[in-house]
Amino acid sequence: MGPRRKATKLQPAVVGSGGVELVLRPSEPKDYINELSHEVLCHIFRYLPMKDIMCMECLSRKLREAVTLYLRVVKVVDLCAGRWWEYMPSGFTDSSFLLLLKKMPDLEQLYGLHPRYLERRRVRGYEAFSIPGVLEALQVCPNLLGVETSHLELVEAIWNYMPQVHILGKFRNRNGAFPIPAENKLTIPITAKIQTLHLVGVNVPEIPCVSMLRHLYLKWVRLTKPQPFKDFLCVSLRTFVMRNCAGPTNSLKYVPLVTGLASARNLEQLELVRVPFLGGLIQHVVEDSWRSGGFRNLHTIVFGACKNALEVDLGYLIITAARRLHELRIQPSLTKDGVFSALKMAELEFPQFETLHLGYVDEFLLQCKMSHPELVKYGLADVIENPGIITDIGIKVVNEVFTNIKYLLIYNCPHLHNPHHWITDQSRWSRLVDLTLVRCHAIKLESFSQFIELLPSLEFICLDQMFREPPKGCARVGLSAGTGIGVSSALVSNQNSNNDNDNNNNHHHHNNEANLPPEENMEAEPQIDLKGAEGEVRAEQADVAPGPSRPAGTPQPPDEEQAGLELLCKGKTPLRRSNNVAVSVAVLVDQTKPQVLESSCEKSCQVTSEQIKADMKAAADNSRRTSGKGIATETVETTADSGTVRGTGSAGATARTGVRPVTGSAGRVGPGAATPRQGGGCGRTVVATNHRATATTDRATGTGRTNDSTEGPSGAQTGDSCTRETGLRHSSGPACVDSLEPRGAAVNNASRRPTLLTGQGERQPAGSGSQQGQASDEDFIPRRPLTRSCTRMSSDSLISETDLPSARPRVAVRRKRMADKSTSTSDPVTEDDHVQILSLKSKNLVGITLTNCGITDLVLKDCPKMMFIHATRCRVLKQLRVESAPIVNRFDYAQCKKLDMEQVLDQILRMPPERNRIIYMRPMHQIDSVALERQLFQGPYPYHIAIVHEFSNPPNIRNKVRIRSWMDTIANISQELIKYEFFPEATRTEEDVKKYPKYPWGRDIYTLEGVVDGAPYSMVTDFPWLRTLRAADPNSFARYDFEDDESTTIYAPRRKGQLSADICMETIGEEISERRQSKRGVFQRVVVLFLHHCDTPGEPVEDDYI
Repeated sequence: MGPRRKATKLQPAVVGSGGVELVLRPSEPKDYINELSHEVLCHIFRYLPMKDIMCMECLSRKLREAVTLYLRVVKVVDLCAGRWWEYMPSGFTDSSFLLLLKKMPDLEQLYGLHPRYLERRRVRGYEAFSIPGVLEALQVCPNLLGVETSHLELVEAIWNYMPQVHILGKFRNRNGAFPIPAENKLTIPITAKIQTLHLVGVNVPEIPCVSMLRHLYLKWVRLTKPQPFKDFLCVSLRTFVMRNCAGPTNSLKYVPLVTGLASARNLEQLELVRVPFLGGLIQHVVEDSWRSGGFRNLHTIVFGACKNALEVDLGYLIITAARRLHELRIQPSLTKDGVFSALKMAELEFPQFETLHLGYVDEFLLQCKMSHPELVKYGLADVIENPGIITDIGIKVVNEVFTNIKYLLIYNCPHLHNPHHWITDQSRWSRLVDLTLVRCHAIKLESFSQFIELLPSLEFICLDQMFREPPKGCARVGLSAGTGIGVSSALVSNQNSNNDNDNNNNHHHHNNEANLPPEENMEAEPQIDLKGAEGEVRAEQADVAPGPSRPAGTPQPPDEEQAGLELLCKGKTPLRRSNNVAVSVAVLVDQTKPQVLESSCEKSCQVTSEQIKADMKAAADNSRRTSGKGIATETVETTADSGTVRGTGSAGATARTGVRPVTGSAGRVGPGAATPRQGGGCGRTVVATNHRATATTDRATGTGRTNDSTEGPSGAQTGDSCTRETGLRHSSGPACVDSLEPRGAAVNNASRRPTLLTGQGERQPAGSGSQQGQASDEDFIPRRPLTRSCTRMSSDSLISETDLPSARPRVAVRRKRMADKSTSTSDPVTEDDHVQILSLKSKNLVGITLTNCGITDLVLKDCPKMMFIHATRCRVLKQLRVESAPIVNRFDYAQCKKLDMEQVLDQILRMPPERNRIIYMRPMHQIDSVALERQLFQGPYPYHIAIVHEFSNPPNIRNKVRIRSWMDTIANISQELIKYEFFPEATRTEEDVKKYPKYPWGRDIYTLEGVVDGAPYSMVTDFPWLRTLRAADPNSFARYDFEDDESTTIYAPRRKGQLSADICMETIGEEISERRQSKRGVFQRVVVLFLHHCDTPGEPVEDDYI
């Protein structure tokens, strides 16, 4: 309840005996405060901030006396009024602070002594606030027991000159930074009376034996003595955290630290980040101390970037602390199968364990913009980490060891592939509530969806940099993109995880990739998961009937090996994957039967850019020669030892004729793959590998043709359908060979013109394509050089077989040119986004958060408890499909540049109106607001709708947060009226839509506009009741302790006292009657679309809230 207004009544006019009116003055308000006793006033002062108490002194004599009495007996004073993170009131000088403390002779505990600035020493003739002045004032309080402060020099002075005084609360210095400032110094004496010491960015000579110390937190602390831990012994220690400190580089000097920690029998939290202790040291100390209680009470263990840490160090700690262990964070070098297999062998129970973080990397290393040598220069330990090498088998064992796990976070583990394999009879994950996956690039989308469906208790999913779309560059130059983890993390042994290998994906050379925009991020780490157009070719689907390309007995390489062997396409020296590739070569000359060759290539063939240029030049020369001389017979040789494919022409030139990668057909090639079609009396060459194939042309007619394809059991077309040409070359000469030219070269052979077929999602019938091709044939000019990107990444045929007769005119459909930053070669790219669908089915799932994910479609199949969807910077996220998610009510889409807004809004608004819903969007392009209003207000959506346009930049979320607090009230009023007052309920069927074809489409639409924090907003809505409630006067329930009113937000119900639907209905009685008489019904539910336009220029704005 706010303060009531005082109504001072005027005295009535009194008529005197002489007839003169005497107007009396209004009666003076009575001073109740001064009537209170000193004791009552002192009792009131106990609830006031010190600043307000001091202000009372100058109001009246009685109040001054009460303040003096209060200060004389007060024992506990807080100069920050409980707001320990703030500074004490400014304006104090040495003399005024001394005067204040002299009034408090019984003071025992002084909290909030956080001066914004203190002089180091007094200056004669200059009145300032200094350290000697504070000490002098503290010494006038004879009963002083403790002081709370955050000032480094002041706390050291108190330790030196007032050693009996305790440091209260948590000492945490406020000027910490990295690199560590030279002026931040602190020497800790053995006699220090302190329980919690939290140092950030400080130079400390050593950590001595401090018997009272319970919590020690060291972050960016430089330990300046050569042996800073030689006297370390803190027997009362409960928390020890040491993160990114600049200590001794000699591992032996950490021995007294670990032995000292073992003597702290009550130690509960141990966090070691970048502490280069001796490998095996913890194992030996645990062996010596566990019987006497060493490390037995640990509930949190964190290892991060500890250079020499061994599996036995971590394992011994976990086993010793099994009874109490709650949380475990493990650095990448220890994130391996063996750790959990060993724990399983120990057959222990972890009754309280809940949280596991695998591949843990400290936030500082992820966000720091410094390179690894710079960090070492500033004194941090020299350590480089590879990603974790744990596999699906290890994760399966995790739940067998930690059966009660609730929270699982996995960071950068590229050897995880099939999450649905993590679930077995012994590993049910029955209590897992929260799952977070970050940068696990090899995890398969379909398997992940199955995994989610099998988790009985899962409530929250957070995916960051997952399911990355294949980059649109590597495919065009004949390269296979890998998992984005260096040369080949799957092939790099992690036995010595700290070697200085430049090829390792350490967190220092790439420590900002987690924060890059998606385009740059994709370029930094391109990745292809060998996916077909309809899905991924998985190992269990690879049992295709053996064809001529592979005998029945040849083992199929498992999917784990395939994904592990994907190499990174990066830089100018590409690596070709040719291990375990079966090559099928069919050479057809004069309509003879194909000859099938088979080879198993063992080595990795490295092709330099110079070789590629030479090959392309030879191919260009060869094509010119063939176009002049007619048919040139070519033989294709397959070199078994290197896996390269050479075509030797009539001139003997080495030409890699049209060799192109195809992502998709990784399974066995079916029996019809190498069977050519008879036609034209021309020679055809087909090379079908499990990752590359040669596109071919009919040399006699110049018409590109393809072989019949074979439909494998996996549903993806295998065989020669992979090699369908997207460029059907038109030639005036007798023949045309599919040629390759270097990137950037001018196309000077006018007889060869590329023709681009329509891409995935925009395919056209052959007839229309043919007509368009004939129409645009004369004026078509190649927009870019002929590169290998002409091959589609999809294994679907672009034109059906029946549409390719032997003497058919060419099809020329010009495709729009699309420059995309996420390529590896910076060429214009004409490939569509790879379709990746995340399908969710979970009975307990509450919400999902997607950040920098490569999915294109999100499908909510059956999520009865789903409440929210957050998607941020998902570059290719386009569509939402809601099959069954009745109570989902919060949708956040921020900086998703390809989002199909119309489709997403239509899906949300077509959901049954069981909840009020708020949709928050930050589009990256201009919005047609008129078309948007027509779509929402005219559509068959049974909601009252509000469209809010917010123009604050940087983004202000005040309106968004406030709307969520009152939109439900608007809906509750309508529900009350419909349920209990027999108010008419509005409908929005297809008949209603046809009935109101024009604005306002049968709705009462109005606009509210205003300015919040200097930025305009506009709200277009048909909400009932809102205008009346905004215009109403405050009622008796009005609260003025709330900062908002209509000048700072759209609607401030607490300022009006409109705290519930019942109270509001008293205010809007007239509007209710009007609507009832006019028979205008209301909907029971409302939807708010909140559009933040700060990103519309296309450049994302940095925002702390997303």
